Amino acid sequence: MARQDRLMRLMTALRRLPAPVTAARLAEETEISRRQLYRDIATLRAGGALIDGAAGVGYALTEDPVLPPQSFSQLEIEALMLAIGSLRHLGDATLERAGRDAVARIIATLPNRQARQAMHSVMRTWRPTDMRPDVVVDMDLLRQACWDETSLWIRYRDLKDQMTEREIWPLSMSYSPEALLLLALCQARQDYRFFHVARIEVLRSGGTSFRPRRAELLRNFTAQRMGKKQDPRTGQDAPCQSQPDLQRPPAGKVARTR
Repeated sequence: MARQDRLMRLMTALRRLPAPVTAARLAEETEISRRQLYRDIATLRAGGALIDGAAGVGYALTEDPVLPPQSFSQLEIEALMLAIGSLRHLGDATLERAGRDAVARIIATLPNRQARQAMHSVMRTWRPTDMRPDVVVDMDLLRQACWDETSLWIRYRDLKDQMTEREIWPLSMSYSPEALLLLALCQARQDYRFFHVARIEVLRSGGTSFRPRRAELLRNFTAQRMGKKQDPRTGQDAPCQSQPDLQRPPAGKVARTR
């Protein structure tokens, strides 16, 4: 692990974990030896971080030189903690940890009174257990493909248990209490589709770049949802029915792949 990454991970652990944090816990969180941990703590102290404690006692970050001070109302703090807490219901451990790390950095910048309010917030999220099906594919790969605007190959089982393989251009992900949906441009259909991520059985990189079209494709998708039909391949307006048949979806309607 690179030295800078190691020091950043240690600072994040000091911000996030309840103080005082033992050297054993910090070494486990940062995936380094205890001897290396002591050296890294000395490096952070030399760089201006005020870290109280010692080996055998535990450590606490009392002043963070990196982050500027911030201030929130008590209700803003409750809203922030409620939003971060809801991440644990999404079945995405990496995303949940990213949220915890982010809120730890925010809390580290608060005055003592507001930091205590964050640690003892009263609002909680709840949902029934086993409500969301498990995701078996690599979520990091899926997120990275959205960010990098590169295609993916998927093997997908729809709600009728029919299996298909296709190349898609991933555009965005939508989280709900019951499911995680992926909005993508299906290359086989040349149209927008929603895919249940829990029903994707195989996911691999397709290697085709569609940068910088993601923003344009999302705008076209929004235009379709608002009733102004556009060809997703060109972004040009498509003919619209003046009075669409309510019994039959108009051409170009976004479909949900079940």
